[in-house]
Parts: sequence; structure tokens; C-alpha cells
Amino acid sequence: MSLKSFSIAIIGAAVSLQLLILGNMSYLYGSAYHDGSRYSSMKLLYVDYDQGSVGESVMTAYNSLKGPSFPTVIQQNKQTYPTQKHIHEAICSGEYWGAVYASPNASSKLSAALSSSEVAQGYDSSKALGYIWSSTRYPAYAQGVFSNLLQITEAAAAVYKKTNGTDVLPWINTSDRSIAQTILDPVSATSTDIHPMPQGVRFYYNTVSMVMPIIIQFFFIMALNGVTLQNKLFSMLSPRKNTLLRLFISIIYTFFASLVMSGYIWAFREGWSVTGGQFALTWMAIWLAMHVHFLIIDFATAVFPMPFMPYFVLTWIIMNVTSTIGPFEQSPGFYRLGYIFPAHGLYEIMMDIWTQGCNPHLYRALPVLFAEWVVGIGLFVFGMGMRMEVGLGGIFGRQTVSILRDEK
Repeated sequence: MSLKSFSIAIIGAAVSLQLLILGNMSYLYGSAYHDGSRYSSMKLLYVDYDQGSVGESVMTAYNSLKGPSFPTVIQQNKQTYPTQKHIHEAICSGEYWGAVYASPNASSKLSAALSSSEVAQGYDSSKALGYIWSSTRYPAYAQGVFSNLLQITEAAAAVYKKTNGTDVLPWINTSDRSIAQTILDPVSATSTDIHPMPQGVRFYYNTVSMVMPIIIQFFFIMALNGVTLQNKLFSMLSPRKNTLLRLFISIIYTFFASLVMSGYIWAFREGWSVTGGQFALTWMAIWLAMHVHFLIIDFATAVFPMPFMPYFVLTWIIMNVTSTIGPFEQSPGFYRLGYIFPAHGLYEIMMDIWTQGCNPHLYRALPVLFAEWVVGIGLFVFGMGMRMEVGLGGIFGRQTVSILRDEK
């Protein structure tokens, strides 16, 4: 090869790699571009069980906070959501990211505490308001929802003090310590996390953890191709036996690889309250997703030249991780393309498992992932047919066979 040809090849590789990185990272970064202006697409429920001044302060506070960077609060009547259990169900259904409620008779209980020292001694301001959320649903965004709920309840307390606090000062006994404490802290809130996920590694579940199932399949397939070539299995076994053997190896390998992944998730669960049954279901879900990745990457190694495989694998990783890194409500509509990627289906299934069925998207995620597995089997068989044509497979096989012939 001449110096000119070498230089052109190196420059071409460098430029194409930078274009690949630019395209992939633009796609990834674009999913969160101006996401702060789309927080209003996330909905919070408000139910006023109080029907008094405390309950009214919540919507007054929201009106001062609402905007593109704050979730939309939708007030519903207590006939639609008669109990907190119904609020939990509304959050589980995925219709709302969280909820705020004013407790029944919150205003009258506060008035009684301001009028009587005896009542004030037993008054608990944190029972005036409450908010409900789930830290399992996209943990990073769930923390944002928690902050928004905390902000609106604190703002509601400030509104109450401003609009009602000064009005009651002339007629309450501020020299009484209990009553004085009550007027200083009349309204606060109780937080309820319906699916606590306290462990620090929770932020990895829908990010870096979605990379590993792809990476380990690619590395294993490269090793499998090398061992197959070294032992000349394609010339020793029939096409049918080669296909069945490779499929069997893929099933066994992904079975144990998914066990390892489930194992390190459980090993670092800290105080996370999950059961053995949830571990087994998580293992099976990861196994299915890993096998889908194996089938697709194995097909790719049969049709793409080896120098182009890193381009495919990197793009496959970025597309899959982008589909799980955050909820689609926070991304431009184009990113709903992510529904088709195995990682998105896997994360939706795992959220359903970890919340014991509190995920409305299982009906879609599991069939999509299973359909991808069926398509992947077809692609795998087709790719094996290409491999058998030349002894190892596809363009990769043709290149290898050509090298071997030159050596002979």
C-alpha cells in the first residue's frame, strides 16, 4: 500500500468515526434538549378533601408556580378520588406522576388548635397536606417530581400564612407556647413514596445498565466467531447442526449472563424491599432482552464487514440507552421511536416487576420485546445461511476465507 493510499484510509477512518460520534451524541443529547421547558407535560393530581382555607391555598400556590418548567396540576373532586387508595391507583396507572391532597377537615382542625391550648398540644401540621409519588419510575425524574411536590406544599403553607396568618393574630393567645408554635408552623405536608427505591445505584438501572447487555453480547460473539474458525466447525458440521449449536450456545450464554446482571443488581440493593420472586422475574426479563441483542448483533456480524461493526454496535447502544434514559414526555415527539428498542421494553418490564404491577405499559412492552425475539430468530437463521456459504459467514467470513487462502 502506498503512502497516499494509507493516508487516505486513515483520514477516512478518522473522519467517519467523528461523524459517527457526532451523529450518535447529537441523538442522545437531543432527547434532553430544552427538557426543562417540557415539565408541564408531566401531570400532578390534586384532590381537596378539606374544602377550606388550607385546601384553597394549594391551588393558589400552584397558580404562582405554573409554567413550562413546572408540572401541570390537575384538580379533581373527592367524588372521583374518594380515598388515598384511589390516588395511589391513579399514579400506578401512569396518568399522573404524583399527587397532592388536602386532608379532610384540615382547616377546622387548624382553627381549633389556634383556639385551644389543649388542642394545639396535639396538633400535627404535617397532616394538613400530603403528597404521593413513586421513586421507582425513572429515578432521576422521580426526584424532580418529589422536589416539585415539596415545592408546591411549601408554597401552599406560605400562602396560608400570608392570607390567613395575620387575620387570626388579633384573636389568638400568642402568649401560649403551643398556640404560638401552631401559628408559626400551621401547615406542612407528609410525603408518601408508594414504591421506595432508596439505593444509590438506582440511577444506573436505566442508563449504564442498559449498555452492558449489548456490550457483552458483542464481545462474546467475537470470541465465538474466533473459536468457530479455529475449530473449523463450519466445515465439520452440517448447516442445520451449526445453526442449532450456535442457537443453543446463545441461549445458555444469555441465561447465565442475565443471572450475573440480576445478581449485581440485587447485591447492591441496600434497603430496597424486593423479593425472591421479583429477582426471578427480573432474571427472565433480562434473559429475553439479552437474547434479542445477541440475535441482532450476530446477524449484523454476518452482513457487515468487521471494520464497520464498531459503528453498528455504538449506534445500537446509543439508540437503546436513549430510549430508557428518560420518559418520552420529556423528549421531542420523534424520540418515541424508542418504543421499538429492546432496552426500552426491558426497562418497562422491570419497572412493572419492581412495582408489583404498577406500570401501565406492560401490555405493550412485553409483546414488542417478544416480537423482536421472533424477528431476531429469523434474522439469526438468515445470517447463519450467509455464514455457511463461505465457511464462517457474511462479509466477515469472506474476508477471513480470503486471508486463509492467501496464507496457503
